[in-house]
Amino acid sequence: MNQPVDPAGDGGVIGALEQHLLGEAPHLTQQQVADRAGVSVDMANELWHLLGFARVPDDAAAFTTSDVRALELASDLIRLGVLSAERQEGLVRTWGRSFARLADWQVALLADVAREMGADPTVGLLAISDEIMPRVEELQSYAWRRHLLSAGSRMLAESSSGAATTLAVCFVDIVGYTSRSRTLSDRELVAWLESFEAAVLQLTVDRGGRIIKNIGDELLIVADSPEAMAEIALELTRRGADPADPFPAVRAGVAYGDVVTRLGDVFGPVVNIAARLTSVARPSSVLIDLGMYDALSGRSGEADDEHANDDTSGTAYRFRRLRRVSVKGYSRLKVWVLQLS
Repeated sequence: MNQPVDPAGDGGVIGALEQHLLGEAPHLTQQQVADRAGVSVDMANELWHLLGFARVPDDAAAFTTSDVRALELASDLIRLGVLSAERQEGLVRTWGRSFARLADWQVALLADVAREMGADPTVGLLAISDEIMPRVEELQSYAWRRHLLSAGSRMLAESSSGAATTLAVCFVDIVGYTSRSRTLSDRELVAWLESFEAAVLQLTVDRGGRIIKNIGDELLIVADSPEAMAEIALELTRRGADPADPFPAVRAGVAYGDVVTRLGDVFGPVVNIAARLTSVARPSSVLIDLGMYDALSGRSGEADDEHANDDTSGTAYRFRRLRRVSVKGYSRLKVWVLQLS
């Protein structure tokens, strides 16, 4: 008796995943998908690449009707002016990166759950289409809509005040990350970083801040209020300096001023200065720039004598002036160590 053909050599798992996740087995070529969506093959390929997917041979039946629908939706957004030529590349690429990272994490989570249950990891993957996927999909949509509301509210508040986007920007960096990571297995390292990010997220959100992104062992945080950011940075460094707290030792650099916001990220000299300050901060310390000093102290750092005593009275903070710092791109920055009074 002839055995069923298994070209992928995986026992049919990938075929089952395709059926479950895409709703049907792939049966369309890229030309057929483009024709059905009423767009050019070039546009279809560009969207596919921007989303982070590898090139598919012209004659490969790798697509389904869900791909047709995706192209129709993209075409609608272009027609409505949402995906203009200026926005299309950055926006779609951001979607691709974000969902790729989320998918990697979710697949690893499901595989871990399956192993803990004593089952083959593929059982966890296939379970996505049964009880898990609809719930995850609904929860993701809820979180997205809630974040849309928060972002929209911030934008409307800024528009009504006529002010530029002025934010406190903070980079938080784990001290001794390289040496610590060498002592951990891959699983332990991921668990350690996730625990760190979870703790920072809770502390940040509770004080009105937002985590923009993580860059390896470093987190980028923003807050509308300089006082809120000072509280976040000081509490993070305090926890890291406490030997009884498992939270890792960190250092922080904070700058305050106008920033450019795009696709959920922040850019500009204020962001660059915060990053540079973090790179020169001592463990368990918070360095701040001139903008943060002025906002927190209520006086002008530009007018202060370089060797003046900066234990500013009447505030919740103490400021210790450092000698001017020269870092990449910025020479002779005015810098203070921030501490609680």
